[in-house]
Order: sequence, then C-alpha cells, then structure tokens
Amino acid sequence: MSGEFPRGLRRAGVPARSTEISLVVPLLILAIMAFSVGHASAHSLTDEELKGVGFTQRLGEHAPLNTEFLDESGQHVTLSDYFGERPVILTLNYLRCPNLCPIILPSLAADLNTIPFKLGQQFTVLTVSIDPRDTPEQAESTRATALESYEHPDSADGWHVLTGHQEQIDQLADAVGFQYRYDEEQDEYAHPAGIVLLTPDGTISRYLYGLDFSPNDLRLGLVEAAQNRIGSLVDQVLLTCFQYDAQVGRYTPIAMNAVRLAGVLTVLALGGLIGYLALHKPRSTQQETAEG
Repeated sequence: MSGEFPRGLRRAGVPARSTEISLVVPLLILAIMAFSVGHASAHSLTDEELKGVGFTQRLGEHAPLNTEFLDESGQHVTLSDYFGERPVILTLNYLRCPNLCPIILPSLAADLNTIPFKLGQQFTVLTVSIDPRDTPEQAESTRATALESYEHPDSADGWHVLTGHQEQIDQLADAVGFQYRYDEEQDEYAHPAGIVLLTPDGTISRYLYGLDFSPNDLRLGLVEAAQNRIGSLVDQVLLTCFQYDAQVGRYTPIAMNAVRLAGVLTVLALGGLIGYLALHKPRSTQQETAEG
C-alpha cells in the first residue's frame, strides 16, 4: 500500500474535527511506516506473490449480491440488502490490521466531508472484512471509529461493516478484482488500498486508488455510479471536462473537451452580450429621436 499522506486530511477548508485528525494522522502514518520498514522484510511472501496483490478492474461486471455475511450487530444479511436505491462505496479491509487499515477508513470518512452528498441519503458505504476470523463486535468498533471522522452523526446507518466466511469473502473479492495474499508467518494480509464504486444495481462503476481521495474524484465517481441521478449541472459539466483513467484509478482532465467547453461558453457569453445590446439599443435610439 502507498505511504503517501492523506490529502483529504490536510486540505484547506476541512472543518475543525477533520483538521484535528489531520494533525494526528500523518504522525501515525510515519510511525507505522517506520515500524513496517523492518517488519516487512521478515514477511514470508515471495516477490511473485506480492506482484499478485492489487486491483484487477472489472468495470461493468456485477457484484455477487446474493452473498451472505454478518453485519455489525451480528445479523445475517446479504449484499443485496444494501443495494437498490443508492450507489455504494465498497472497501475491503481486515479489522485486525496493524498497519494502515486503521487509518484508511477514518481518512475516507474525513474525505466524505468534502463532497456535497450525504452518507445514507445519496450513497452508502460498505466495508467487508477479508479476514474470516473478524467478528461483528470488531466490525461495530471499526465502524464507530471511522464515523468519528464524519461530521454527520445522524448518517451512521449509511455505513455498514460486514464479516463472513472465507468462501463468501473470496466470492466478493474475486468478483470485484480485489487481489490479496495472506502472510501466514506474520499472520497479516497484503492487500491493495482503494475503493470500488458500484451502481444501485451492483454494477462495478469505478475504482479509486490510494489512501485518500480528492473531492473531485469522489464526487464524479458517485455521480457516475448513481447514473447521473445525483449531482448538479456543474457536475455534468465537469464530467465533460474529465475522463476516468483506469490505469491510475482517478479522473483526469481532457484538454480537447475543456477547449470545446470554453468555446461553447464563449459563444454563449457573446450571444448574451449581443442580445443585451439588441434589447437596449432601440430604446436609446427612440429616446434620441423623440428629444430631437
């Protein structure tokens, strides 16, 4: 996983609670990275096994919505319980992770503060543990910790953390292209950092890579995953100027589209000016004629 500092936690304009987190998180990441330098050298995974860790994008394919898990309260659920109305942000982590996992979810929650959409209303967050030994009690604790970084406590029902058996975990991970490896010697998992955005019917829409995400990527990703049912005219314009780059897992500007959009806006502005002058010039002319 990348060792970059979360941008969303140090971004100007982030409210007070997120700002406090931003002071702590980089220090925690530094400490974890320092610990991991010596720790990682002792892992039992081969270079070939580590090469297999990452995302294989399966855009347009469907998540296995009939897969069963336990939610944070210990209730039996299926993935379909969280789909149907809103797009879903899916994260796969493990709850005993001693490295960056304890940072990733609070960082995501803080990044969600920077977009105009509200958790539980315009989208859902679903975290699924890849460790079959994790329990609903750990899931509830993980969920509560993540939500401390989100500024709308009334939206807690929009984020769920699920645990399950290995068969169900692998079924979901394979379907969304999440490739991870278990390090038996260290009793840890090597896994990629990122999120998967899915449409309300469970279609894989976008992947965003990294430890935190820009407001632009999150907003545009959710607009597309919602099939344009959320967002404003500004978001539609931005989607004209930005294109999803599957190689880097983010939205990048399209120069030609930006030029075309600038041309259209220029034409509209000139048209508006000409219309304004056309409406006001006759009045002035008539007034001068009457005075003469």
